[in-house]
Amino acid sequence: MLCTLRRWLRGLEPRARAYLSHGWLSPYHPWLEQRALFRFQRQPLARGVAAGMFCGLIPGPLQLPGTLLACAWLRGNIVAGGAATFYTNPLTTVPLYALAFYVGALVMPGEQVLPAWGSVAPGGDFSVQALGAWMQALGTPLLVGLPTLGLVLAALGYATVQLLWLAPAWQRKRRLARSR
Repeated sequence: MLCTLRRWLRGLEPRARAYLSHGWLSPYHPWLEQRALFRFQRQPLARGVAAGMFCGLIPGPLQLPGTLLACAWLRGNIVAGGAATFYTNPLTTVPLYALAFYVGALVMPGEQVLPAWGSVAPGGDFSVQALGAWMQALGTPLLVGLPTLGLVLAALGYATVQLLWLAPAWQRKRRLARSR
């Protein structure tokens, strides 16, 4: 299955290059090619996933522009980076921010307490204003925990892509060793 995924990803590269050479992106083709932003190889994919995992914790509409900039800086794949940001959604944002608070509380000195939802939302009703007030009440531990959690998730994403890409080669090596 991993070999099939690798072949499919490698098959995307000629189509992406053809799309880049025609249209409004054609003047930027040399810069994009130099940056490996559309290469479907192990290193650019891993760097793109790492950038997407890190930038996935950025609030809302700034995730994809942040990922594009990070991929350009790290020479990572934009498609993989954009896809990796989708681990955050309305269902996972609150648990991820609470986890970031706890990570920040571990890093910071002193005792940090997660504010209760009822303290910012009278009656426990959910609203955008209540969510904003709750996130503001999280304060400094959240501010420290978000980049820390982002770095951890980026490292895990990078390592996962590296391992998944090399897994078929390791399996072939084991099969050859067993057959000898």
